[in-house]
Amino acid sequence: MGIKIISKNKRASFDYFLHDKYEAGIVLRGTEVKSLRAGKVSLSESFISIDANYEIWIVNMLISHYEFGNINNHQESRKRKLLLNKQEIVKIEHTIKTDGMTLVPLAIYFKNSTVKIEFALGKGKKHFDKRADNAQKDVKRKIQRGDYD
Repeated sequence: MGIKIISKNKRASFDYFLHDKYEAGIVLRGTEVKSLRAGKVSLSESFISIDANYEIWIVNMLISHYEFGNINNHQESRKRKLLLNKQEIVKIEHTIKTDGMTLVPLAIYFKNSTVKIEFALGKGKKHFDKRADNAQKDVKRKIQRGDYD
């Protein structure tokens, strides 16, 4: 079957220096999966947190209502649990606390028939870092075009 990408967080690499990437499953309800199959999801405002019980959650991920759903339709931006090993969660939490990083969701996709989310450890970029990245992208674009001013 392979991988079918549903949505990507395009601002993640613009706002953060991304380090280690991880993949996790998500606990979903039936109508949420149907909305995901229709591609109605947004990762732009979402973030990932770890609670005191070493459970990892994605917050503010917006999955739109399933249009053919009934009274049992899901809430759009509820907190959803991610599925990872406890050892990985402990390692991630230790890195977050020691290095001052955050967890940034990158993409949500179907892998075979299960829904997976890719996230990374990220450190926030300052304004001057973003300008330097933009300058590098401009140089690469000019080189590809053959535009040597």
